[in-house]
Amino acid sequence: MVFVRSGSVRVCDGHLDGRRGTIEGMSESNVDLARRGYEAALAGDLDVIAGLLDPDVRWHGGDPTAPGACHNRQEALEFMRQARARGGVGELVDVIDAGDKVVVIMRPPSRDGEPAALGANLSTFRDGKVIEMVHYPNPDDALAAAQT
Repeated sequence: MVFVRSGSVRVCDGHLDGRRGTIEGMSESNVDLARRGYEAALAGDLDVIAGLLDPDVRWHGGDPTAPGACHNRQEALEFMRQARARGGVGELVDVIDAGDKVVVIMRPPSRDGEPAALGANLSTFRDGKVIEMVHYPNPDDALAAAQT
């Protein structure tokens, strides 16, 4: 699970190249909410996370009908519980604002002593709640999707 100057973010060989900032306009509140959610995930505070998720939130890897996709808050919270049990949440690398969407770039926990590759969730907000999270193994793809 975790969040540049406009147009300057690139992920090359698993490393961020750029600085924090925005992709088209500021939605500081969504960025702040995403950061608070990631901090809560790190602390295992699922009550805080539950308050940030819409009851009908969807969380998936691009296909909401695929096995393992979450279709509501309870499924998303259970997935997070299981992720913590498997070894944690990982490191928050950056949170990038894209209006009603936020790209959360993270590094999963290392499995073999080597740093894990970066990944990203593209989170869509409505009325201060996350309504959808789409996981992207490559942060470049999440950044591109945020601009569409």
